[in-house]
Amino acid sequence: MNKPQLVNLLIGKSVAETILVGALAVVAYLSAFPPTFRGWGEAVVETRSIAGWAVNDAAPWERVEVQLFVDGKLSGTQTANLSRPDVAKAGWAKDEWHGYNFALPALTAGNHEARVYALRVSGDAARYTLQLVGDPIRFVVNADGSWRRTS
Repeated sequence: MNKPQLVNLLIGKSVAETILVGALAVVAYLSAFPPTFRGWGEAVVETRSIAGWAVNDAAPWERVEVQLFVDGKLSGTQTANLSRPDVAKAGWAKDEWHGYNFALPALTAGNHEARVYALRVSGDAARYTLQLVGDPIRFVVNADGSWRRTS
């Protein structure tokens, strides 16, 4: 075999290996972080809580376990199983039982950020992954303890 043929063979082998490694990376990513969770949340100023909904499109009848982090610290875990008829009516879920509501303790005055994550268990409960559901929720606690939303 002459040198140009060997170079072409080595380049082809490198391209094939790159495609294989890329495909394996995509499969690993999608199994660890499936793009099947969706939801939405908001700061409810009247009740000083974070409320919303979460659905797993891959299993639309299942209830999603969600975790709330406020300012980067775990604030609570619950199953999204509260009534949200608006979610079913909009076609996001098969039934209305996908809501959550986290009542929060008193927070210090100032800007805060809440994030709600869907908790996914895989590998026979050997691995846990979190996927952000919706956008971060920003709100302000006033000096008198009342809340207001920010954009």
